[in-house]
Amino acid sequence: METFHTVLLTVFFGILPISELRGAIPFAYLNGIPLPVAALIGGGANLLVFPMAMVFLTYFHSFFYAHFSWYMSLFDKTVTKTRHRLSHKVSVYGLLGITLFVAIPFPITGAYTGTLGAWLLGLDMKKSFIAVSFGVLISTIIVSSILLIGDASFSLFIKKI
Repeated sequence: METFHTVLLTVFFGILPISELRGAIPFAYLNGIPLPVAALIGGGANLLVFPMAMVFLTYFHSFFYAHFSWYMSLFDKTVTKTRHRLSHKVSVYGLLGITLFVAIPFPITGAYTGTLGAWLLGLDMKKSFIAVSFGVLISTIIVSSILLIGDASFSLFIKKI
């Protein structure tokens, strides 16, 4: 039963914007889940972010855009300005930029921000999903490697009996 709760919390942390897989994988691993399983659960849960965020962004945006003139004005002004400012970078880096942005396991980077960026920039949804998915995969590998290296280096100082 303890493992079941750990798995549920790992999925929750993997979906939660503040932690995403950066928090989910270490949580699972430090609570007794083997690292490959922790990576699979944490990374897999983080992959759910893209469709959830896209549904939220698409439907809520449509509702707000149709019903609130202040939102329409603010959105149009902000997005037009942002797209113009980033158009050169998007044409150069495009989906690779989204992948690399999601792949870096730092605060504020991740699947939520990458999905929001792709949506705001009007990038193709299917290609954006692939880009975000590769970013999540790379980030999963980075976080898992750090945990593995950290655990291995820790064993230099502590002898397990």
